[in-house]
Amino acid sequence: MKNTYIILIIATVLLCSCKKFLDEKSNSKLATPETLEDNQALLDRNFVLGLNTVSGQISAEDVYVSEADFNNMSQEAEKRIYTWQPDHVSLTEGNDWENTFRRINIFNTVLFNLENYQIPNSDNVKGQALVFRASAYLEAAQLWCLAYNKRSASSALGLPLRLDPDMNVPSVRSTLKQTYEQIISDLQAASNLLPATQISVIRPSKVTALGFLSRVYLYMGEYEKALQYGNEALSIYSQLLDYNVLNGSATYPIIAMNKEILLPTSMAYSAFLGSNQAKIAPDFYNSYENNDLRKELYFRKNAQGEILFRGNYTGSSTRSTALATDEVYLSVAESYAETNDLTMAMQTLNQLLIKRWRSGFFVPFTATTKEETLQIIKRERRKELLFRGIRWADLKRYNRDGANLHLTRVLNGITYQLPPNDLRYAIAIPEDIIKMTGMPQNRR
Repeated sequence: MKNTYIILIIATVLLCSCKKFLDEKSNSKLATPETLEDNQALLDRNFVLGLNTVSGQISAEDVYVSEADFNNMSQEAEKRIYTWQPDHVSLTEGNDWENTFRRINIFNTVLFNLENYQIPNSDNVKGQALVFRASAYLEAAQLWCLAYNKRSASSALGLPLRLDPDMNVPSVRSTLKQTYEQIISDLQAASNLLPATQISVIRPSKVTALGFLSRVYLYMGEYEKALQYGNEALSIYSQLLDYNVLNGSATYPIIAMNKEILLPTSMAYSAFLGSNQAKIAPDFYNSYENNDLRKELYFRKNAQGEILFRGNYTGSSTRSTALATDEVYLSVAESYAETNDLTMAMQTLNQLLIKRWRSGFFVPFTATTKEETLQIIKRERRKELLFRGIRWADLKRYNRDGANLHLTRVLNGITYQLPPNDLRYAIAIPEDIIKMTGMPQNRR
């Protein structure tokens, strides 16, 4: 009990000590958990408190809010991000930037402790911390950086790479290339340190690291590597849920910690994403065939006939950003298509979809051209990963590659638009952070 109490105090200090994680001196080095168990506890504690970002989900086209709900929202910053405003889109406290670097500080603290105190037998814990840090930076890059383009990545603005818990080190934005190199380096190192499986799914495994590597390279447009790491992940673990055995009458049919999940993560709260506020466009809902069980299990209708999403991979109203095997299947299928193996692309996609359709009704998808194959895979990717925090990143990379996707919202008689490859796809960093650090703001 005494040790547990100490660990909880340390975790609380780490989570609360820095009001603004890029300007104030950190108290992290005052907290000195010197045992392997203490540092594992810090990472496990992150699962409880480490909620992921919401800005990308609010900005993307997956959901909309009614005009009445929009007008009743109290957070002006979130209204601004919903309508793709160029600045002042972050909450004053508890915003995505602050939450992201609070989590990164925890991971850096664990990595510092393992090395500084020369803690033995620490490969597993070190690998977990590296995966957590890499995934946080990868998520952050989708918000505050433009889509990765290998022709401009060496000069494009990346993120401040905080790799040490000492916040006295000035914050300097790296290039986008350096940001992705750091993410990849962390994940590759982790994949060599971690066991294939863990005693708990909240602890990243080798499969988790490989799954994230596949995601990174997919975002970068490096499809051969996305395919390589995705297949490596599936060669170790490839379980899928059979939606036929799920209880469609349950309020939330997909249970938490189900066998698809490789790392269970959840979004922070936003009224824009509330279970009664976030609506699904009827034309998108109708794109699901009647024997596609996702149409039944993912959605419900309210008294007004509006369509709401309930297919969270959390077993509750909390929105999920979990890395799961279904995403890896889709990344592998897309990568096969991009590398011109259309047969394997459709075979991989069909392996997933047969688990999503009512038994006896699924007819395998076929395609004869690369363009048709990619069109089918991308359509199913959006339908499968709805409300999983993926769409914003997908919009950015699809437009980078010429998809020409325009976003439009109409509220109170005003039409808001976000053209393809607009600079606003790199969301504004909080203005107080820019003022305090002197870092360059994203261009507008």
